[in-house]
Amino acid sequence: MKKTPSLKRPLIVYPLIFHLITLMISFAILIAVAIRIDSGGPYVDEQITSIIARAIVRQDDGQLAVNMTQELVELRDTTKDLWFVSSDDTGQYVTFGEVPPHYSSLITRLGDLSYAQLRAREAPYNVAAVIRRESGPAGTLTILGHGKLNDLKFIVFTASNLVILPIFILLAITSCVVTPWIVRRSLAGVSRIAVEAEQIDTIRRGRRLSEEHVPSEIVPLVGAVNNALRRLDEGYERQRQFIASAAHELRTPITILSIKVDKTVNKDMLKLRADVHRLATLAEQLLDLQRLDINMIEEELDLVELIRRVVGDLAPLLIASNRTIEVQTDRRLPCRGDAPALERVLTNLVQNAVEHGGRHIIVRVNGATFEVEDDGPGIPAEERERVFEPFHRLRPRSTGSGLGLNLVRQVVERHGGRVSIIDAVCRGTIVRVELDKS
Repeated sequence: MKKTPSLKRPLIVYPLIFHLITLMISFAILIAVAIRIDSGGPYVDEQITSIIARAIVRQDDGQLAVNMTQELVELRDTTKDLWFVSSDDTGQYVTFGEVPPHYSSLITRLGDLSYAQLRAREAPYNVAAVIRRESGPAGTLTILGHGKLNDLKFIVFTASNLVILPIFILLAITSCVVTPWIVRRSLAGVSRIAVEAEQIDTIRRGRRLSEEHVPSEIVPLVGAVNNALRRLDEGYERQRQFIASAAHELRTPITILSIKVDKTVNKDMLKLRADVHRLATLAEQLLDLQRLDINMIEEELDLVELIRRVVGDLAPLLIASNRTIEVQTDRRLPCRGDAPALERVLTNLVQNAVEHGGRHIIVRVNGATFEVEDDGPGIPAEERERVFEPFHRLRPRSTGSGLGLNLVRQVVERHGGRVSIIDAVCRGTIVRVELDKS
């Protein structure tokens, strides 16, 4: 079976891939442009100023001095051309290393500056420097220093990673969490009409799918389905009316034929009595199917009394054919339903039990459930669903209309119940009807 395509890929996966590719290309272009525009040489690592500030102390006479801290020793060992000038706001300063003469006039005015990046134009870039205001043991100082050099490409690459990574994470969360939520919310109307469509069957006809809260792109589909449902309802109604009319028209000639057969003394004509009775039963059951659609009236009823009344009416006919029937009551509960329809259900089940060879029939009542058990040959497991199909017969025979069990199922389903067939304890068949208890 071919797997149906999902909306997740076009609505979530593809946009996510497109966003990531677009973002990577955009940042690549941004980095390339930044590197292209800025070609002023390498930068001095700004972290050296905080190390230098922690190494500057003030002596007893108030002069600044350099204290070779462990950090400063490590910095000096890793940067052979390290130099710096540290000045306070009063103009006092201290130097370390070989300060280029380019900054001689600037040393006494460092207190006027707070931030700068000075880059050399040519190698070895020993005049490149950084200016920062830092706080340390000697107070607030302005530091001009030269140390480890960083290439612009490395700085841009590091900065871009710090920016791109959070954006990538945010985009992934948005696409993987927010986008599915948006999609589900947008398609909630589709899920709603799917539930509505599940509730449409031959019992609940006339319903239409709601176009409210459905995306505008789905509205034409919903409209087409509603039109199809309307045409199906119209076709079903025409078929129902035809069957009802045909059944009504058949009753009169069947009744006349039955009377003539009963009054005749011709033995050949008397052989037609079973066939005429079969035609009469078929016509009545067709009318029963029609009445299900228009005459279902629910009322509170006593299921035990209803069953006893039906069994009492059928008992003389069964006794005359050398059969017996009894009613067993396990539990008595009131229930709701259409009494005439349920009477037809029980009548059909008893007649079906007799037709399948049952000599002793037991009708058992337990609350809102009743069973009809016979001692006949039984129904094979593979046939227990098919016997409810219209005109299906378990074996060829001259009696029966083939609609009895189908009528039973339709009546029971209209009562919100279910009918099933199981094996009897010894032999035979049990047909169980479970009605809705509410």
